Amino acid sequence: MHTVELLEQSLELAERMGYKIRQEWLGGTGGGACEFSGQKWIFVDLALNAVEQLDQVSSALRDDPGIYLYSLNPEMRRLLGVRQSA
Repeated sequence: MHTVELLEQSLELAERMGYKIRQEWLGGTGGGACEFSGQKWIFVDLALNAVEQLDQVSSALRDDPGIYLYSLNPEMRRLLGVRQSA
């Protein structure tokens, strides 16, 4: 699967997981996940290329234990390091 498609799927998954997504020009120096006022956010730095943006989003999802509650296709499982349950 193409990097851009994985990025789009990752962003959709993040929204299903309750994250708000902000895509902003941060000059290549910011981005990632945070939480404030009880809301989970992922800031995607538009100054980065698609691979780096995918890394920002996948890192946030990988660190969220809620990822195991979702059905993922094989490529997303591989990207996020989620093992398929028996």
